[in-house]
Amino acid sequence: MSPVMSADKTIIPLSSFGNGSAGEIFAEVKRSGTKLVVDDDDRAIGIVMTPEEYMKMSDDHDNIRLLAIAEDRLKHFDPSRLISAEELYKEFGITDEDIEGWEDVELE
Repeated sequence: MSPVMSADKTIIPLSSFGNGSAGEIFAEVKRSGTKLVVDDDDRAIGIVMTPEEYMKMSDDHDNIRLLAIAEDRLKHFDPSRLISAEELYKEFGITDEDIEGWEDVELE
């Protein structure tokens, strides 16, 4: 039975990569976008996934990390320290002419 056509499409024996099935395995990953767990002696040793799935997972990881940072910062947030944009501009000597044309700029 082909490793890709097994009952559990997520588990592929490591030996499948050596018997000429690697192309078929990668074609299935490309078609389905499904992550395949590579298994050797019933031990998970790696994952094969599409670049898109990897990037999504990486982005999700980054977003979770950034959320944790934001939550930590909010614990220490002191609203009494807030100042208006006008106060900030005055403190640093920024004029309307200095910021003209910047209204279309998005900051993240």
